[in-house]
Amino acid sequence: MLKLFSPKITPRTNPKSALALFSASASRVPSQDTVFAILNSPTTRQALSIFNAASRRVSPEKTINLHSALIHHLTSAKLYVKARCSIQSLIEELRRKWAPHKVCSLIFNSLSGVQGTNCNLEVFGVLIVALCQKGFPNEGYWVFQNMGKLPAVQVCNVLLNGLLKAGQVDCMWKAYENMKLNGLLPSDITYGILIHASCDQGDIDKANLLVDEMIGRGLKPSVIIYTTLIEGLCKQNMMMEAEAMFIRMQELGITPNLYSYNVLMYGYAKTSSFKKARKVYYEMLDRGVLPDYSTYGSLIYLFCRFGELVAFRSYFAHMVKLNVVPDAYIYNCLMDGLCEAGDSSTAVDMRMEMKNLDVSPDIVTYGILMKAYCRSGKFEEGEGLLCEMNERGIEVNVTIYNTLIDRYLKWGKLDKAMEICSKMMEKQLQPDLVTFCTLINGYCRTGKLEIAMGLYHEMMIKGLKPDVVAYTCLISGHFKSGYTDAAMKLFKDMVSAGISPNAYTISTVIHGLCEDGRTNNAIKFFLEQTRSSALEGDDQLGHNGVIYSTLINALCKKGQVFKASKFFSDMRKFSQPDAYTYAAMIQEHFAAKQQFPVMMLQADMLKTAILPNDFVNEVLMRGYQDTDYSDSTSKVLENS
Repeated sequence: MLKLFSPKITPRTNPKSALALFSASASRVPSQDTVFAILNSPTTRQALSIFNAASRRVSPEKTINLHSALIHHLTSAKLYVKARCSIQSLIEELRRKWAPHKVCSLIFNSLSGVQGTNCNLEVFGVLIVALCQKGFPNEGYWVFQNMGKLPAVQVCNVLLNGLLKAGQVDCMWKAYENMKLNGLLPSDITYGILIHASCDQGDIDKANLLVDEMIGRGLKPSVIIYTTLIEGLCKQNMMMEAEAMFIRMQELGITPNLYSYNVLMYGYAKTSSFKKARKVYYEMLDRGVLPDYSTYGSLIYLFCRFGELVAFRSYFAHMVKLNVVPDAYIYNCLMDGLCEAGDSSTAVDMRMEMKNLDVSPDIVTYGILMKAYCRSGKFEEGEGLLCEMNERGIEVNVTIYNTLIDRYLKWGKLDKAMEICSKMMEKQLQPDLVTFCTLINGYCRTGKLEIAMGLYHEMMIKGLKPDVVAYTCLISGHFKSGYTDAAMKLFKDMVSAGISPNAYTISTVIHGLCEDGRTNNAIKFFLEQTRSSALEGDDQLGHNGVIYSTLINALCKKGQVFKASKFFSDMRKFSQPDAYTYAAMIQEHFAAKQQFPVMMLQADMLKTAILPNDFVNEVLMRGYQDTDYSDSTSKVLENS
């Protein structure tokens, strides 16, 4: 805890005596007398003059006390900006020698040791702001915890915002709780930061509660706060709620700004709501809100997704009229939209148009081009991009390498994939989680389990945790190679690592167990996983038609038609079985000499508009022939 020093009464000095005092000590390390001279200077100009002369040609670590005296003087004079700049200058000097926390500790202790002033609280507030602005919010939070009393709410807001931007959300909420416990009322800016944090965390309910609390305290939410809420809802794909919030904002007399419209349009682009996005665009124009690059980026992306290639050209004309000249961002949106729409060749052609208009490609452009070339199977052109980027001085990142590696693997070119991985490492770029998972998937698909497992163990050693896709590929590969026990061990390892299996993982395990003849184990596993999902409030697994079809087919192969019928009956409550599942059930009922269930299944197929395919007709024909039902056989022949 900070020790509070009792202020000493020091005599005021006149300008002449202060300068005389300094001149007597200028030739040596700054003395305490110089500190007092700065503190007691009648003008800021004189304090700065003494400070500059005393600190000249002396290393910063030996003049921290002089900086502290000057900061106290400037803060006492309400010159907060100058005080903050002085602290930031000191931080820069000390950072050349020490880590941020050491620098913060030195300055904090030095400021604490200055005697004869009563502005410690304000001084520490200036220090917190300076640290946050220099990108050291953790050190600012340390000062906040150790200063004894809370600073002004404006300082707290800077700290909260700094912690939020640095991703230190837990510390941000702790700082806010400290504010509340000490009776410091949040301002509208405080609420804005907290609402932003809640939306970033996907906690829309908490954000709405904060808005209600804000209104209850007589504070009016601004357009920024409502836009933040709309953005949070759009990120969660809650577009109906976002629309309602947009309308509510206007009903309260708050006019949407450009960012409000852009956020809503981004949400529509994300959910492919083409008509609604275009409606918002024209509403903007009607209200005199001029679109910017972000607006057109969302529109162009949607045009490409829906194949409206003629329409987006007309919007290019709109852009020029509104003085929004197409730049790399606009072309990136256009090219990415074309790629997503499956038109990779047109996306590549856009590169030439950029060149003609003297628009320089950026790292994102090259990433999209790499994706376009790879999807078209133009690997040589993709590798050529790497050379071009190096020539232009654009640093190739891991993501671009991963795109090329992924496509080589999907085309079965494992050697080339590893060659690109080696080139990446030669550039001092280490494989990341995506690289490892991509390689594991590729080797599992080609049955090279030993290499895939080697990669799995290597990434574990490097502290990288495989994702659910990588685990599922490894599990599937082991099942296909007949290593059922090893596959189940991998599943247990995945769950132990805190990675939740998805429906495809569960389906893979059930299919693998059934193929190995362990149908009872598959049923037990399915029931366990269904029960676990239901407890977590997710009932999708219990309504997965693929899993039910797998179990029904496995039971039919084992002649367990009664159990298969039970699963078939359950499946019909939520999903429509396909023709092959009907065929498996029909075949097994024929084998059990049960004609009535066969007829019921045929009737059910007609009722649900499932047309028998060649395989179903063959099963029916063979079954009726074996049971001497000649009339039914004739009907099957007529319908086939």
